[in-house]
Amino acid sequence: MLVNLRNNLCSPVLLLGLMLSVVCYLFSPQPEYMLLLTVAQLIFVPAMVKMIISFNKAGDAIIVAMMFAITLLHWSEGWIAIVLVLIYVFYTAFLAIQGMKRFLQRGFTNIAEISIDVGLIYIWIGGLWFFAFIANIDTGFSSLITWLTAIHFHYSACLLAISIGLFGRIHKSRWYNAVVVILLTGPLLVAIGITFSTIIEIISVILYIAAIYSLFFLAFKTKLPRGQGLLLRISYGALCITIIWSFMYAFGYVGIPEMLTFHGFMNGIFFGSVGVLAWAIAIPETKFQPFHFPVSQIRGKLRERKDPHPGLVDALSDFVDTTKLPHIIPHFYEETNQYRLMASIKWKTWFKPFALIYQSLSRFMQQLNLPFSSKQIEMTGKVVKVDELHDGRPAPRAWIRKIEKQTTFVAIYSKHTTGQTTYMNIALPLPFSTMIGVLYVYEDNGALYLTSNHDGDAGIYLAINRFLFQLPLQEHFKIKAQDETTLTAVHKMRIFGLPFLEINYQITRK
Repeated sequence: MLVNLRNNLCSPVLLLGLMLSVVCYLFSPQPEYMLLLTVAQLIFVPAMVKMIISFNKAGDAIIVAMMFAITLLHWSEGWIAIVLVLIYVFYTAFLAIQGMKRFLQRGFTNIAEISIDVGLIYIWIGGLWFFAFIANIDTGFSSLITWLTAIHFHYSACLLAISIGLFGRIHKSRWYNAVVVILLTGPLLVAIGITFSTIIEIISVILYIAAIYSLFFLAFKTKLPRGQGLLLRISYGALCITIIWSFMYAFGYVGIPEMLTFHGFMNGIFFGSVGVLAWAIAIPETKFQPFHFPVSQIRGKLRERKDPHPGLVDALSDFVDTTKLPHIIPHFYEETNQYRLMASIKWKTWFKPFALIYQSLSRFMQQLNLPFSSKQIEMTGKVVKVDELHDGRPAPRAWIRKIEKQTTFVAIYSKHTTGQTTYMNIALPLPFSTMIGVLYVYEDNGALYLTSNHDGDAGIYLAINRFLFQLPLQEHFKIKAQDETTLTAVHKMRIFGLPFLEINYQITRK
């Protein structure tokens, strides 16, 4: 334990932050409560960030420059103060970029790591509010409220988000997922409530209280190393106390002086410092494993070849036991050009305004270009070969579908195998990027199912440059034989778990 504490907290950069904090405490002419933010800027945030990001010499230099800038701000005014606080804003933007890079390597998967990403992005918002305070920018609030908003995004947003992300590397449950969503959106909701509506503020604080107490309960429920468990429960327990004061402040029972004295002290000492010590004892390893499946290298518009290809796959038996399926289903996938498609597109009511706006973009891209009407309409199509060297995946072929003369879908089919499972690997080229659908294929009661909502590689991803990240989309296909010449297929899509599109196909052999 002592070895970990020394390794995680005794680096030259963090020792410099501690020394400069002592200098500010002893000699700063600023009000004493200002040190609550200074200690977060010089000690707590750098310590937590260095636990999750390995900085090179340039990164450490940015942190050191920030520390000297924050220290000198205690004695600076005018344009010098503006220059110094801009150095701090640059530092927070640097951390936000690290959070975005982390997110773009995964996307909407692994909520614990997303929490850490959001914490790194929140610190930039805190930096902007701190800039507004130092530069005396009129935010519509008093100078003190502007400062309190800055400290809010340092403690309740950045530090808490990173802490619950590290906790999520140890604990996994649906309850935890709900807690994370509330706590990550809480700082913004509280800030919106403070700005526009006391009712929104009160509701957000109530949800926030419930989430904080749930987090405290989950910390007790989770098995942790003895020293770390004690410190982490003290840290989260302090929030259970201080959040009550936020609730009382929202109702007007306590004022800002009391908030600074009690709320600020508890958060600074018991949440901030104890929480940093807790994670410095043992930093949990991330559970996220990078994606290793092949991805199409085609970006933008497909350079179409004229060479026809019979079907979407060479053999459906590569994916599933076809002996349990009616013959027409594998025949459709292997001889797709021999079939005619009629489609009925049904947008969910709540999504129709977005679908209407999206149509102008989809017509331009000639991709995912679906009509707004739900009447049944024919989709004409053809399957053509794609240059394997250009695509980068084995035996790619494009299924190009049109409604009248408008291209609706351009989907490039391939496959890959991970372990014992072979997935359909489908690429939809987009401007400067490609959407990747990795579908798990299975049979059930004589019907064929393809889904992105499954363990392993299954999912919908977006490839941009060297980044591949998972999107909050799920798709599910069900293909069923009506007779020896006719199939029906249902394609359902969800975003953040909410259904937004359903396409019903009637597929007949020509």
